Amino acid sequence: MRKKLLVDVDCGVDDAQAIMLALAAPNVDLLGVTCVHGNTTVENVCRNTLRVLQACDRLEIPVFKGAAKPLVGNSINSGHFHGLDGLGDAPDPNAPSADLVQEESAVMAMIRIVNENPGEVSLVATAPLTNLALAVRLDPSLPSKLRGLYIMGGNTESRGNTTACGEFNFTADPEAAYIVLNDYCCPTYLACWEFTCYSKLSWEFCDTWLAQPTAKARFMARISRHSIEASLGKRVQKELVGGSGFVSCDSYAMAAAVDETFVIESDCYPVSVELTGMHTRGMMVVDTRGILNKTHKALIMKKVDLEKFKEMMMAALK
Repeated sequence: MRKKLLVDVDCGVDDAQAIMLALAAPNVDLLGVTCVHGNTTVENVCRNTLRVLQACDRLEIPVFKGAAKPLVGNSINSGHFHGLDGLGDAPDPNAPSADLVQEESAVMAMIRIVNENPGEVSLVATAPLTNLALAVRLDPSLPSKLRGLYIMGGNTESRGNTTACGEFNFTADPEAAYIVLNDYCCPTYLACWEFTCYSKLSWEFCDTWLAQPTAKARFMARISRHSIEASLGKRVQKELVGGSGFVSCDSYAMAAAVDETFVIESDCYPVSVELTGMHTRGMMVVDTRGILNKTHKALIMKKVDLEKFKEMMMAALK
């Protein structure tokens, strides 16, 4: 049985890696890509998504423009890591025209696609959760029609990569993350910041991965150069948990959506998001003691099949 995926991205380098992983999976139908602010502006996110789809010869997949800023406050970005344009500021003179972005908004497309395929769509969110929060406010029945929700975001040990205690995607729109974790009562899988660091791959693997003699690998090498250099710098080294290595954060959530056997071990707890703390705004709250009185629990990934992950990553660039 083929899996239907809908992907919500802020297309930086690891979003690109996740999209390419999904496109290489033989049992996956990617129904669309919705775009949101985050790593860069939503306009850049749309352009970047089209560039990734062009690199995979899959421009027939529809791309939708979504929220340009968080529900509350000002946008942040991660240009220091992904480059100002989100894809390493790598020149791309043959980039597809932004005219290919659909006229329908990302939020309305998300609602429509899920309602057209009730119980069949897995939603993979690798970005700030603004589009998802807006969608559930417009259609509160939306989560009940999802097969599953896979999120890259949040943290479990209060180890921040953006603020002292906050992971980027949740910190970029804490109110949206709060709404999603509390209103999406469907099967929910979380690839959190510290987990992705503990599950990192070696730089030797990264070299082999990018050295494949294909156009996709050459594209990935161009857009990854900036983030690889940043990964070796002092700033990112302080953010990483458990030492240096290659961390494709968004690809873990995508791999879990593509293959349910990928996740070997997980915790199952109610989760929420802190909204008011001076140092903890945007931090994920893991309710290990049942104090929140929530019935819905999320599966928090702890261990995954890294050999299977390597195979999926290699296939993405073949």
